[in-house]
Amino acid sequence: MAKDLARNLINAGVHFGHAVSRWNPKMKPYIYARRGVIHIIDVRQTLKGIILAKKLISNTVASGRDVIFVGTKRQAHKAVKAAAEATGMHYVTTRWLGGTLTNFRTIHSRIQRLEELESMANDGSIEAESKKRASTLKRELRKIKSNLDGVRKLSQMPGVIIVVDARKETLALREARRMEVPTIAIIDTDSDPDLVDVAIPANDDSVKAIDLIIGELAEAAGEGKTMYRAVAKGDDSSHGRPVRRKRSIARAGTEVSARIAEETGQKAAESQSLPESPQGPQG
Repeated sequence: MAKDLARNLINAGVHFGHAVSRWNPKMKPYIYARRGVIHIIDVRQTLKGIILAKKLISNTVASGRDVIFVGTKRQAHKAVKAAAEATGMHYVTTRWLGGTLTNFRTIHSRIQRLEELESMANDGSIEAESKKRASTLKRELRKIKSNLDGVRKLSQMPGVIIVVDARKETLALREARRMEVPTIAIIDTDSDPDLVDVAIPANDDSVKAIDLIIGELAEAAGEGKTMYRAVAKGDDSSHGRPVRRKRSIARAGTEVSARIAEETGQKAAESQSLPESPQGPQG
């Protein structure tokens, strides 16, 4: 299973990092080699990050907590929205508004305003206004919906934040850390891994790579939901309890090293071999 995933990751181009001149020295443990002017990401580290992230997501969702997928760069829009909608989770694809986590009360008031404007649009109240006023209300509706439509059903602090491109989404990561919410991020060779709890080193500019990784994480969220429903049917009073940041990450990490060794071993190292003449970096 892990061997097949490793092969798919390489085929998707996850191993192509940024130019050597743009690298962050903290990414050294995740870099396999240098090819010309670009760094090559160690796919074994990518695989390890995915397995750890999936375990964390599954445990978190199974406990009754939600997940937010964040990807405001163009390459991530479709994958992030599709993953969130398929799993009934939340997403941000346009812009992370400051205070989304740290000032949730204000964000919730804007969501209420969105619902009010949508109600006005549906019953014709907006059209009944003057032309100028109607234009202003429609513009406000479009703006709020663009920014908050993906988190409008978020009623409590999320259990995990999943980010595409840690360098671009630093505001979301900082808010999550302040609120002690575990973070998972796809990080390229120019990123700072210290900003996230679970790093998935990969080409964050490749649409195929993003689709593949986010798809794997969405699968874990789906499994977590199935587990949650099963526990709920059994009326287990333990479900729905918040998963503490350090405890949840530690729990997810206990099985990863053993699983990597068992499923990949030397085979994963062999699957790391690169094409003799790559098409070139996508990041």
